[in-house]
Amino acid sequence: MDLVFLVAGINITKGGIIMHKLKTPVLALLIILVFTVPVFAEGDDTVDFGWLSILPPLLAIVLAFVTKQVLVSLFLGAFIGVVMLNGWNPFYGFLRTLDVYLVGSLADSWNAAILIFLLAIGGMVGVVNKMGGTIAIAELLGRRIKNSKTAQLYTAILGILVFFDDYANSLIVGPTMRPLTDRNRISKEKLSFLIDSTAAPITGLALISTWVGYEIGVIRDVYERLGIEANYYGVFLRTIPYSFYCIFALLFVFIIILSQKDFGPMYEAEKRARLTGKLVADGAKPMISDEITSMEIRKDIKLKASNAVVPILTLVIIAFVGLWYNGYTYLEEPVNPFTLEGMRECFGAADSSIVLLWASIISSIVAIAMGAFQRIFTVNEGFDAWVEGAKSMVMACMILVLAWTLGSVTGDVGTAEFLVNKIPENFPFGILPVIIFIISAIISFATGTSWGTMAIVIPLAVPMAYAFVQNGGDPHLMTVTIGTVLSGAIFGDHCSPISDTTIMSSMSAGADHLDHVKTQLPYALTAAIVAGIAYIVSGFTSINPIITIIIGIAIMIGIVRTVGKSTAEENLKKEAGAE
Repeated sequence: MDLVFLVAGINITKGGIIMHKLKTPVLALLIILVFTVPVFAEGDDTVDFGWLSILPPLLAIVLAFVTKQVLVSLFLGAFIGVVMLNGWNPFYGFLRTLDVYLVGSLADSWNAAILIFLLAIGGMVGVVNKMGGTIAIAELLGRRIKNSKTAQLYTAILGILVFFDDYANSLIVGPTMRPLTDRNRISKEKLSFLIDSTAAPITGLALISTWVGYEIGVIRDVYERLGIEANYYGVFLRTIPYSFYCIFALLFVFIIILSQKDFGPMYEAEKRARLTGKLVADGAKPMISDEITSMEIRKDIKLKASNAVVPILTLVIIAFVGLWYNGYTYLEEPVNPFTLEGMRECFGAADSSIVLLWASIISSIVAIAMGAFQRIFTVNEGFDAWVEGAKSMVMACMILVLAWTLGSVTGDVGTAEFLVNKIPENFPFGILPVIIFIISAIISFATGTSWGTMAIVIPLAVPMAYAFVQNGGDPHLMTVTIGTVLSGAIFGDHCSPISDTTIMSSMSAGADHLDHVKTQLPYALTAAIVAGIAYIVSGFTSINPIITIIIGIAIMIGIVRTVGKSTAEENLKKEAGAE
């Protein structure tokens, strides 16, 4: 294969200013690497990109933090990947990025349903706000929520209650709690962290959710290939105590809330919000526009919490019942849908994108009907409010489409497969869980998908653990290994800047997306490090996972007490006075 290297220059536009100077030699090296384009000789039909396969997600993530331009960064990441796939031809790469991958993301029925769901949720929130529902529910809950601590606690509890789907979780918790957290001077970064940390982690642990069927299906496939007969739902249940990252991520939320301490960039964000009232940083670009917040509300209407509660409950109930019904219609073999096992089968087989679409449209209709019936607005005014609310979701939809596009590209260049193949073959099997966890976390962070990570890593990791068991090893390593993959896969879903749930959490909170990622990442890494320690313990011992979890809790409490700083307003004022 003949290689000719062409070095291309780049100007990065930010806010109309061309950044000609690179801040560090490392960044300069990265840009040179990215735009050092090999041209392949004719006759090369297939290419193993090797380390270059990590280039698309790496470029998108690095440029996003350097330029603060998420849309441009995601597009460039996808573009360089498509250029790689088209013989390093930038012309064809640009065209295929648009007509194959970008259009392909929109053409996917799942993605299309999710986009309409997002727009409909924004529309419903706009109508609810027009009725004064958000103000009313804020006043109602405000009687119980007296300070920032209780506001955060209620937010986390609500996130856990909406356990059955991570998308529904993000889009319900944010609009419901945002007025209350705003009133109590909780930064948008903190709110988006609370939403994100109780979305994918709780759904990954739930006994009944939209994830269960997929997870069981992946487990079943690899077990059948190995010739192992098992109750696959039972296998999944046994992995839950070993989903250490999910468990620690959730527990860390409550440790932070109850201790009233933060550290790293999150502390600075909370300090800013408490002392100055600025809920977002100067120059931030919130993921939700001001169409909803600037909407005028009639002064002569009676504020009713039911104007918010009824549409939101409609959304939750329709989503829950819809998943049950929709899944039942997809089952190949009939089951009794009124038993626990039958419900689990129904939820696992459901198409959550369609059900969430049903729920959001129906709840929007209910909201408009309520406003018109109470003569708060006419039907036409209700639809106008819905459109204004939907507009607030446009930026989030654009970022989500580009994230899906980048995800497709990384799949085609083989990013995940390359990382998996880097697992060493000869190593003590006791460290298998922690190595699998690290690989799964890296893949999910780089690709932004937990399901894709599970599908790739489980078929490779489980046979390795099975070989160890066949040679006389501890059988519990099989369960630990599966739990490790499921847990590690959720790390990226939780905190990757190109993950759809991370994007939705930023949007739901009204936070700047990159600020959300930057402030949340130290917390996610803390939970991940403690989970890694737990997997080392579980790999080399047969200790009860409950004991391991207790040890992990103690470690996290110690970390927060050691490096955390109080965000109680009185303490912040004392600190500011001392400065």
